[in-house]
Amino acid sequence: MARNRWDDPWRAFPASKPLPVDGGLATRRQRGAMADSWWSRRFVEVLESYGLGARMQRGRRYARTGQVMSLDVSAGLLAAQVQGSRRTPYLVTVSVPPPTEAQWQVVEDALTARIGLAAALLAGEVPPSLEESFDAAGTPLLPRRWSDLRARCSCPDAANPCKHIAAVLYLFADRLDSDPWLVLEWRGRTREQVLEVVGLAGGPGGEGTDALPPWWPLSAGEAPLPPAGVHTGLPLPEPPSTPDAVLRRLEPLDVLAWREPVAAAFAGLYEAILAPPAAPPDRAPDQAPDGRD
Repeated sequence: MARNRWDDPWRAFPASKPLPVDGGLATRRQRGAMADSWWSRRFVEVLESYGLGARMQRGRRYARTGQVMSLDVSAGLLAAQVQGSRRTPYLVTVSVPPPTEAQWQVVEDALTARIGLAAALLAGEVPPSLEESFDAAGTPLLPRRWSDLRARCSCPDAANPCKHIAAVLYLFADRLDSDPWLVLEWRGRTREQVLEVVGLAGGPGGEGTDALPPWWPLSAGEAPLPPAGVHTGLPLPEPPSTPDAVLRRLEPLDVLAWREPVAAAFAGLYEAILAPPAAPPDRAPDQAPDGRD
């Protein structure tokens, strides 16, 4: 009786094991869900909607054990190297058509008009209204179905997505949880370019975010006034056209004040505070200030 051989067409191939990687990129989550935030879960849901259960399990294991050797993010493209069982790493690309300049202009207008969008990104969040702004521009911020993506891998597996593509997308979803700016970079704009649009990228010399003063809270969603006597080099903001202009640029708040939305309730208060003081009523020349004769 002949021994089983690897090239025996009547026998299944033995399960292969990936070669170990020194210094590979591993996800922070070693068990449980692969993503926390709604924007990173979108990638996981789109990937797992394809229904390749066993390949997805192996892809999760690859992502958690650091089989992804490199991951580069650029406009419309994820490019990665994944170490499999062969000595040469596999090359993986995941691409989407980047927005046109006209579409980006619509998004940038929204970023300029609503300061809450940039504030949320600085706070480590992707506000749902940012996705709405991309939808208004006619281009998606995040994929909604697998057909929105174009994935390729140099491995011999004919299935798409294969475990190597899955590992890359799981790793990218993990990175998005801690750095939401990556999703905008994948759509074609870096953090510095977005901050420049909203007037936070530096002074007249054109410096990047490194030119911001050390007290600037880049990790927070607030932009406090500088300490007294400190010159930041940042351009002064234009004065609001109406008293409630700043309120109208904020994201909608799910809070009521005096049984009204916060912006509507405070608009009248802003007008009252900024209104010029009323002139005192005229009195007769011979009348004392306290009204007595």
